Order: sequence, then C-alpha cells, then structure tokens
Amino acid sequence: MKAPDLSNPSNENKLNENLEAKDNVKDSHETENVEEQNTNAETSELKADEVVAEDNSDHVSEKESDQINEKESELQKEPDYTLMEKSELKNRLTLLLENESLSAVKEKVEAIKLNFYKKHKEEIETAKQKFIADGGVEEEFEFGTDELEVQFREMFQKFKEKKTELNRNIEQEKEENLKKKYQIIEDIKELVNRKESFDKTFHEFRDLQKKWHEIGMVPQQALKNLWDNYHHHVENFYDYIKINKELRDLDLKKNMASKIKLCEEAEKLLNESSIVKAFNTLQKYHEQWREIGPVPREEKESLWARFKEATTIINRKHQEYYEGLKSEQKNNLAKKTVLCEKAEEIANREIGSHKEWNSSSKEIIDQQKEWRTIGFAPKKDNNRIYQRFRAACDLYFDRKREFYMALKEKLNVNLEKKKELCAIAESLQDSQDWKGTTDKLIAIQKEWKTIGPVPRKVSEELWVRFRAACDKFFNNKSEHFDNADAGQVQNLKLKEALIEKVLEFELGDDNEKNLNSIRQFQKEWSQIGHVPYKKKNKVQEAFRKAVNGLYDKMNMDSDNKEVQKFKSKIDTFLTMNNSEDKIIIERNKIVNKIRQLESDIALWENNVGFFSSSKNSNVVSEIQEKIERGKQNLAILNKKLKVIDGLVS
Repeated sequence: MKAPDLSNPSNENKLNENLEAKDNVKDSHETENVEEQNTNAETSELKADEVVAEDNSDHVSEKESDQINEKESELQKEPDYTLMEKSELKNRLTLLLENESLSAVKEKVEAIKLNFYKKHKEEIETAKQKFIADGGVEEEFEFGTDELEVQFREMFQKFKEKKTELNRNIEQEKEENLKKKYQIIEDIKELVNRKESFDKTFHEFRDLQKKWHEIGMVPQQALKNLWDNYHHHVENFYDYIKINKELRDLDLKKNMASKIKLCEEAEKLLNESSIVKAFNTLQKYHEQWREIGPVPREEKESLWARFKEATTIINRKHQEYYEGLKSEQKNNLAKKTVLCEKAEEIANREIGSHKEWNSSSKEIIDQQKEWRTIGFAPKKDNNRIYQRFRAACDLYFDRKREFYMALKEKLNVNLEKKKELCAIAESLQDSQDWKGTTDKLIAIQKEWKTIGPVPRKVSEELWVRFRAACDKFFNNKSEHFDNADAGQVQNLKLKEALIEKVLEFELGDDNEKNLNSIRQFQKEWSQIGHVPYKKKNKVQEAFRKAVNGLYDKMNMDSDNKEVQKFKSKIDTFLTMNNSEDKIIIERNKIVNKIRQLESDIALWENNVGFFSSSKNSNVVSEIQEKIERGKQNLAILNKKLKVIDGLVS
C-alpha cells in the first residue's frame, strides 16, 4: 500500500500560473479631443475615452486571480464550511445548484468540494489508524465505498458539465454580441447619409448608443478594433449633424457625473481588504470609464488625474501583494526542503521491529500533515519539490511493506511450530508416566519460549490451547500425589525422624567431619521417597532450617558458612520436581547480582579517584569501605556460581 496520498501537484501549480501575469494596469490617458466647430460655435467633435490599453494580454485575468484568491474567498463565505459535516456539505451543494446560477456559486462549490474531500480523507485516515491499532497490516487496509462520496462526486461532475456548457454558450454569445455591435456601427455610418430631420436622426443615434451599451461582452481579441471603429464613426456623426452646443453640454455633464461616480467607487476600493478583489473590480471600472462619453474640456484632466490616483495606489498594492506572495513561496520552498530531508532520513533509516515501524510511521504521517499546511512553492520548483517528498514517502512505505511481508511469513512459520507443540502437549495430557511426561512437557515449554511471536489474532487462542494441555497433565499429577499411598505417609515419618536427628546432632571440633555428617544427612534425605504432596513444602523447609542451624553452630568464617548453606539449598532443589528450572532461576539471580555489584564497585573506585584530593577524608573512607564489602560479596557470589556450574558441567 502506497503512502497516504498528498494533494495533487497540478492543483498546487494553479496559483503559480498567476505570477506570470503582469501586475499593473497600463497607465493611459483619455484622449477626449473635443474640437470646437467654427459654425455658430455650437457643435464639437468628440473622441472616445481611452482609459486603459485595449490589449489586456499583460493583465492578470479574472479567472487566474480567482484561483489565487480561492482561500481568501472561502473565508468570506457563509456558512463556515469547515464546521460542516460531509452530509451537510452535500446538502448545501444541492441547495446551491438548485437555487442559484452557476456563475454565482462557482467559488462556493469549489469551497464545498475542498472541505468535503478534506473531511473524507480524514475519515479514511482515522479508519486506517484504527485498523492498524486493532492488529491489521496497513497494506491490507481498504476503506470501501462511501455512498455519500459517490453521490457528491456525481453532483460535482454534473456541475462541471453544466459549467462547461455555460462557458461554451458565453463564448457563442460573445460572438453574437460582436456581430450586433458591428451592425450598430454600420447603422451609425448610415445615419450620416440620412436626409431626415435633426431630432429624428439624433434620437436614432441615441437609440443605437443605448443598444450598444446594452449588448454584453465580446471576444477580448476583437475589443480594440471594435472600439476604434465605434469611436471613429461616432465622431463622424457628431461632425455631420453639428449638434447644438446646449445639447452637447448636457451630454458632457451627464458623462462627467458618471465619471465622478466611478472615481468615488474607485476610491472606495482603497479600503477593500482583499487586494485581488479590489484589482479585479478596478478593471471593470476602467471598462465602464472607456464606455462613458467625453466630459467638458476643463474637467477632463482633473477627472482623469483623480481616477488615475486611485488606480496607481491599487496597482502598487497589487504589485506588493504579488511580491509578498513570491517571498512567501520562497519560504515555503525552504520549509518543504526541510521536510524532504527529514522524510529521506526516515525512509533510509534502519528499522527492525514493529515498535520502531509504528513510531516512524507516526513521524512520516506527521510530516505529510505538516506538508499540507504549507502553501505553494515557486512554480518552477513546486512540482520538483513535491516529487522529491513523494519519492521519500513511497520509499518508506515500500520498505515497510517488505518488512511486514517478511514478518508475516516468519509469524506463519512460528505458528506452525507452536501448533506442533500444542499437538505434542495434547498427546501427553492423559499420560500417567509422571516423571517422564513431566520432563517432556518441561522441555516443550522451554522450546515454546524460544519460538518467536505468531499472528496476534490467533496468539491468545493458541496459548490457551497449549496451557490447557499442560495444566491437565499437571493437575492429574497433583491429584495423584495428593492421594498418596501408605508408603508416602511412611516416607513422611522417616523424614520427620531425620529432622529430629539433625536437630539433636552434636558437632565436633573437626569441621571436615561435621561437613561430611551434614552431607550424609542430605544424602539420606534425598534417598527417602515422596511424601504426601500437601506436606512436601513444610517438611522440606523444616529440614533446611535444621541443616542451616548446624552450619550456624560450626566454627568457620561467615563466607564459608554462606557458601555451604547455598550448597545445601541446591542439594535440596535436586530432590524437587522442576529442579532444573529452579536451579536455572537461581543461577540467573546470582549472575544479575554479580553484574550489578561489578558496576557498583567500578563506580565507587572512580569516586575514590574523584574525592582523593578532597580534604574530607571521611567521604573517601566510607567509599573504600563500600568497595571492600562489595568485593567480599562479589567473591561469595562467584563461589555460589561455581557451585551451580559444577552441577551443570
């Protein structure tokens, strides 16, 4: 199973495409060339406003800016989609598509889609982590079909198809509008050849102008030539009809009022929080400025200067916005480079256990989550850095999959071995060969411990099966010896008598003879057979205390006494069931004590060197006493270890 999917790099590149667009609206000046006519000074020639360059190829398109501002737009939408459940987002999408136009809901739909699939991915990740926590292997995880997601995807697909159809219709409509506007130009040209009254001709001209402004958008590439033609023939019409000055002035004042209104609207944009929105709105105002006719000559320069001032400020903010965006993207590249390096280190790390894989998986998943919180890198680097991070993640999860495939095979081998031991234990569970079967079961119990783990889902069941077979035999054995015959009762009496004999024994001056006597007591004890099971521990403890009492009375150093007592303890173990296990446990305890004591002595000796120059001689003396006691205890422990190793060898 591959690493959990990150966001599509093609989506990450969308925002970068906008950086290639130039950031400023071209500064241009309207050229209202109003030439006074000599006849009665009542008419004039008017040229159209040229506010911004007709060729918008250097502008950031509205579509591109919308993509850049996608996140900012989402935050301004109501309701807050980040707080809604998937079902609520799906219902919201249904409501929007049924009640609003496609153009009005475009940003809302994209925001709903973003939040829906973010929550969908979180559900998948949560389900996968639970699957792994329950013992599943990540590569075997399958989320299954989410009917809600299927319905949402179908609705979104229908929306895309309708949007594509809408865009196609808009382009067709633009072509139709272009034809209509060229026809209006032709109609204006024809007005010059009319011989009708002035009022009628002028009203026809006004009607044509009204129709011109009512017609919608036209193809961008035809815009400049269209306006050049329109303004040329409008000027010709004014030359022809020699409109009277009063009517002309009224028209100029009306145009001036419209342009003052545009100036006010442009100035309001200076307080708009969204730089991109302000810039896009300004483009529309420039389009409107161009469509408005000329204004009085004395107001032309001041009006344009006022409009241009707001334009310049917004352009500067827009430029600064993009410069900031570029700087942010460089910082994002640096952050993503660090994540790549971390992911590569994890992917190439030597990992050999399930615990280490779980820990490193959390690390790599945390890196992926952090990656998603970082914005875009510069366009030229964005796809490259994404591919580098993805390659590191893929390498990690490929290695993890290989590890668990090998582990699964090993677990299955261990499973077969333990099944065989279960079968052996079950074949022995009803045996009445108490000694032989005990040895065999103890042997296969030890072998069980040497076998590694098995699949978790059968581990407990298998252990219960094995334990049940062993317990059945040992319970039968205990019951058998609980019902001991008269011989065991007689053995109990013999052992109790031997204990009295030990307690009454008088030690001599020769320690060697004393030790031989004690060994003889122990030999006699071991030769006596089993006693009733319930009395075994009690009588064994009484004998041990009696023997230790003799050691305590003997005239020998304490170290030798302790070793001799230990020998007696080991000899006692040899007479018991599971003697080998008891001796091994005892040996492990001694070895651990030796290691700890050696470590302590080394530390104390180091401390003596550290405090040797100290004026506090008491500290040095105390440490030296510890070292001496430690060495004495170490010598005793080594002697005890030799006692056990002498038996094993």
